Amino acid sequence: MMRAALAILLVLLLGSAARAERLIVSVSNHRVTVTPNYSGEELVLFGSVEKDATTPADRTAYDLVVTVMGPRADMVTRRKERTFGIWINTDYRQFLQVPSYLALFANRPFDLITSPEIARRQQIGLDNVRLTQRVSGDYADVVPNDAFRSAFIRLRTQRGLYREDPSAVTFLTPTLFRTGIPLPAEVPIGTYEVEIKLFANGAFIGKTETAFEIVKVGFEQFVATTARQNGLIYGLATVAMALMSGWMASIVFRKD
Repeated sequence: MMRAALAILLVLLLGSAARAERLIVSVSNHRVTVTPNYSGEELVLFGSVEKDATTPADRTAYDLVVTVMGPRADMVTRRKERTFGIWINTDYRQFLQVPSYLALFANRPFDLITSPEIARRQQIGLDNVRLTQRVSGDYADVVPNDAFRSAFIRLRTQRGLYREDPSAVTFLTPTLFRTGIPLPAEVPIGTYEVEIKLFANGAFIGKTETAFEIVKVGFEQFVATTARQNGLIYGLATVAMALMSGWMASIVFRKD
């Protein structure tokens, strides 16, 4: 009976501590439209840390880590080697349901925000984000310096689709903050999840979530929708366009 009472008291205390601060956040645009001349843009995430009566009086400074994850998909990283003067694929690694876009932002270096154990548990920094791979029939993540994992992150980073910036979050006041979310020209279409995690004195205080959507509009969206919903019609139209292009080319370049 005493143990049950202590357990209930512990849950109440933990619940009270969790409610000591509350994150209120929003993004500047919850629906980004991609048109034929889309060249990328930057959203703005802004918010505040709201305290209540249970917030410790000595808690005046906070740290924030913002994680933005795009639609998940299976991807492959291949290793090429030069054989007899020709570059060929010699090995590959499949990454399973990993974010097509991944960005991590903070107000200061990740290793100064919290301990390595909490950083791994909360996936703070690209090295700590779980990227499940198929390895010899097994499914697991691997060490951060794995050659395939490093190459995968490097290639995605070069395209602007993976990034981390420990100085991207700015506290305008001790409780008001903002950060930009850059979206490159080849940004994937779909729903983007945003996690905002709050830390104080190295401890994880809590988190909140929001989201935004990237959609195609115009002729590209019409083509994509038709291909997905009416495959036969799309295939016939593609063949007809190819035949028409060939016929027109034969007329233009015909020798009299």
